[in-house]
Amino acid sequence: MTEFLVRKFVKNYGQVQDPDVRAAYGMLTGIVGICCNLILFMAKVAVGVAVHSISVMADAFNNLSDAVSSVVGFAGVKMAQKPADEGHPFGHGRIEYIAAFIVAFIVIQVGFSLFKTSVGKILHPEELSFSLASLGVLAGSVAVKLWLALFNRKLGKRIHSSVMAATAADSLGDVAATSATVLSIVVFGVWGANVDGLVGLAVSALVMAAGVSIAKDTLEPLIGAPIDPEVYRQVSDFVNRYEGVVGSHDLIVHNYGPNRSMASIHAEVPNDMGMEAAHKIVDQIERDAAKALGIFLVIHVDPVEVENRRLLQLRQMAQEIIKKLDGRLTLHDFRVVEDRAETKLFFDLVVPREYTETMQDALKQQVCQKLKEQGGQFCCEITTECTYCVEN
Repeated sequence: MTEFLVRKFVKNYGQVQDPDVRAAYGMLTGIVGICCNLILFMAKVAVGVAVHSISVMADAFNNLSDAVSSVVGFAGVKMAQKPADEGHPFGHGRIEYIAAFIVAFIVIQVGFSLFKTSVGKILHPEELSFSLASLGVLAGSVAVKLWLALFNRKLGKRIHSSVMAATAADSLGDVAATSATVLSIVVFGVWGANVDGLVGLAVSALVMAAGVSIAKDTLEPLIGAPIDPEVYRQVSDFVNRYEGVVGSHDLIVHNYGPNRSMASIHAEVPNDMGMEAAHKIVDQIERDAAKALGIFLVIHVDPVEVENRRLLQLRQMAQEIIKKLDGRLTLHDFRVVEDRAETKLFFDLVVPREYTETMQDALKQQVCQKLKEQGGQFCCEITTECTYCVEN
C-alpha cells in the first residue's frame, strides 16, 4: 500500500534530494494522516457515547489531535523547502524540526488532559456497557494506527524527515493507548470490573512519555547533535579518496535541516606539494562534495611529512601506544624536532568527551612516559581535543 501511494501521488519519487519531491512526500503523509485520524475520531466518538467510556472518548480526541499534528507536519515540511534568502542564507530547513517539536507539544497536552480526566473518572466512576461492535472499531483502530506508524517511519527514513519520525512515534503511542482501552472494555465485559479510569491513567502516561521522547529527539538537531558515525565515515572517505590527500581529521558538521549541512574538515597533503596544487585539489573536493553529498564543505589544508622515515616510525610508535591505552584515541598533526639533547614530539590527541581535564592531563603524562620507555630522549608537546562524532 505504501509504495502504491508513493508511486501514485509523488512524481519523481526516487529523487529524494529534490525539495519539490520532499514536499510531495510531506503532502502525501499529511493528507493520509488527516484522513485516517478524522475517520478514527468519528468512529471512536460514536463508540464512546454508546458505551459511556471516557477512555474511548479520550482516545477519540487523541486521534483528532493527531489530525492536527498531520497538518502541522505537512506545513513544516512545506515551509522547510523555502530556498535561502537574505535573512536566512542557509535556508529554512530547521522549520521542520520546529514543526516536529510542535507535534510533541500537542501530544504532551493531550496526554495531560487525559490524565486530569482519568483522575476524575477514578474519583467518580461511571457505568460502562460492553459492546462487541466497540471492540471491533477499536481493534480496527489499532491496525490503522500501526500501519500509519510504519507508513510514516518508512517515508521519514527515505527523506530524512524528523516530522515524519515524530508522527510515527506518536502513532505507535496511539497503538498502545487504544490497546489499553480495549483491555478496559474486555475486563468490564468478562469480570464486570470498571477499570476505565485506571486504564485512562496508564494511557495518559504512555501518551505523555511519547510526547517527551519526540521533543527530545527533535530538540537535539536544534541544540547541536554530534556527527553520526556513518556521516563521519562517508565524508572522510570521500575526501581521502582524492589523489594528493593522505588523510583527514577534525570533521565538524553543522545541520541546517534535512539535506542541508555545512561541514569543515582538515585534509592532510604532502608538505612538498605546492600551494597552488593543494588549493586546486581542495577546490575540486569542495565542488564535488556539494554535488555528490549535498554538503557545503570547507577544507583546511594541513601539510604533513610523508618521506621522513624517522618521523613515520615515531608516529607509528605513538599510535600503537595510544591504542593500547584506549582504542578510541587518535592522533594527528604529528611533528618532530630533533636536536642533540632530545627529540621533541608535537601532536594533537583526540579523546572521547567523557575525558575530564584532569583525565586528559593524566593521559598526556602517561603517553609521554610510555614513549620514553621506548628508549629515546623524548620531550612531548601534546594538545588534547574532543571528538565531535558519536562514539561507537
